[in-house]
Amino acid sequence: MRGQDWINTLLPDEIIVEIFRRLDSKSSRDACSLVCNRWLRLERLTRAAIRIGASASPDLFVHLLAARFSNVTTVHVDERLSVTIPTHFGRRRSRDNSSLKLHYGSASDQSGFDSLCLSDSGLSALAKGFPKLQKLRLIWCSNVTSEGLSSLATECTSLKSLDLQCLSVWFEAVCLVYSNDVGCYVGDQGLAAVGQYCKHLEDLNLRFCEGLTDKGLVELALGVGKSLKSLGVAACAKITDVSMEAVGSHCRSLDTLSLDSEYIHNRGLLAVIKGCPQLKVLKLQCVNLSDDALKVVGSSCLSLELLALYSFQRFTDKGLCAIGNGCKKLKNLILSDCYFISEKGLEAIAAGCKELTHLEVNGCHNIGSTGLESVGKSCQHLTELALLYTQKIGDVGLLEVGQGCKFLQALHLVDCSSIGDEAMRGIAIGCRNLKKLHIRRCYEIGNKGIVAVGEHCKLLADLSIRFCDRVGDEALIAVAEGCSLHNLNVSGCHQIGDAGMIAIARGCPQLCYLDVSVLQNLGDMVMAELGEHCPLLKEIVLSHCRQITDVGLAHLVKSCTMLESCHMVYCSGITSSGVATVVSSCPNIKKVLVEKWKVSQRTKRRAGSIISYLCVDL
Repeated sequence: MRGQDWINTLLPDEIIVEIFRRLDSKSSRDACSLVCNRWLRLERLTRAAIRIGASASPDLFVHLLAARFSNVTTVHVDERLSVTIPTHFGRRRSRDNSSLKLHYGSASDQSGFDSLCLSDSGLSALAKGFPKLQKLRLIWCSNVTSEGLSSLATECTSLKSLDLQCLSVWFEAVCLVYSNDVGCYVGDQGLAAVGQYCKHLEDLNLRFCEGLTDKGLVELALGVGKSLKSLGVAACAKITDVSMEAVGSHCRSLDTLSLDSEYIHNRGLLAVIKGCPQLKVLKLQCVNLSDDALKVVGSSCLSLELLALYSFQRFTDKGLCAIGNGCKKLKNLILSDCYFISEKGLEAIAAGCKELTHLEVNGCHNIGSTGLESVGKSCQHLTELALLYTQKIGDVGLLEVGQGCKFLQALHLVDCSSIGDEAMRGIAIGCRNLKKLHIRRCYEIGNKGIVAVGEHCKLLADLSIRFCDRVGDEALIAVAEGCSLHNLNVSGCHQIGDAGMIAIARGCPQLCYLDVSVLQNLGDMVMAELGEHCPLLKEIVLSHCRQITDVGLAHLVKSCTMLESCHMVYCSGITSSGVATVVSSCPNIKKVLVEKWKVSQRTKRRAGSIISYLCVDL
């Protein structure tokens, strides 16, 4: 019957709740919640996760959220994020929506600064309001102490994941304005309480927790040793080998360990390796570790699948050879700023770890083409390769990868001065499954290499060619004819002009992201073509494009109604009229980056919350 509400009349709450649970996006759930009060109430019951940014009254904010969303199991509190909230958070809406701005002042302003951060009271409210809590992240919550963490532990006994990242370098600098007593206030008592009450804890991440010592982590290991599976420790100066020995003794199920510390030595790592036979993920940035530790990793961690070594200066090829000889299940290897590793170490990895799928070599200046040749010959399952700042690796190494690694899907090249068109052509011909290609400042790569990619890599969807001076329109025309790109970044490629970008617009209707910044030869015709052929475009970066004007912007936004982000600083042809056109024509716009003087008072009133200024007083 017309006008009859059959859904609310016939369907019980349980059915509607189940329908809400099956919706695949937050926007869809939000839309459904606006139908009526009943649907709003039921939709709130399905919310499992909430994200809280900085708010003017965070403790009150937590109270209000807890009263509305009773089944939440995941909470992410990040005091770095500025959010817009109504002045009166309730059924009545206020026109005065203001977002928090961190301010700087004298030490006398400290109390005001503290009130902007989540406190122990807010954490206690969070614990009582979300008793089913399983995952909690606290980022920059510098007012939370052991008292608050203890109260949370007693209430949320089902907690499985705890991430404490209480301080950053930037935040430390800010706090110096207010007090000489800087640091995270969560100490041993709070962590011990987590170990005592949260017996299901599986994942613990501690970063910049300067108040913690070995005592707290040892007590936690004693309490949750049977359940803990993942541990991360970074920039916690008072956590030493003693804590690692406790982890090795009690956390037998640990499979993921991440350490970034100057105070952990071979002794601590060896204790974990020997005590945790199920270790699968190992990430290390510890300057005091040596080859002796890596030799034991190779002989003991037979289930290791991911190994990341950052800024190592005390181990050589001997350690890497041990990994290659023992860790036959290794799939992901990251070597970053390991200055004493040569191609001999990479050859050992290739020979022993034939299941390798992901390899990143970053700033290892002694690794040359021979090491990469070995990878190409032996690691046939490689799907992602990243070569960053590797000056000694040339065309020969990458050609071997093209011949042997047929399943390669992603390739990243940054500042590889010895890699040119020949290598790119070899990759294009051999790796037909390539989906992502990111190149930056590789000046020997030009049109020939990228043309080959366009001709042979039909699955390519993500292409980034930044500051490659030899790439021009010819390359983009070939890519447009052979690939259906979703993401394209050609920032700083000065030879690219209207012809290449028009071809992209006409050949890639699925384009969602585009960065054409610093292209001096690009004009309004390209904007018109993009507007006509790329209706799915969501993000565009036009900064430093001097020939693009308000006319081009008008053509762009006429059909690109899904546009969410537009960067257009230092575009001399764009005025306040063009900015107003973007804001008024794009209903989904979320961010506009522009000079302050190009924003009229009317535009500020209409969309002040989405406008960002790179150069305020330009």
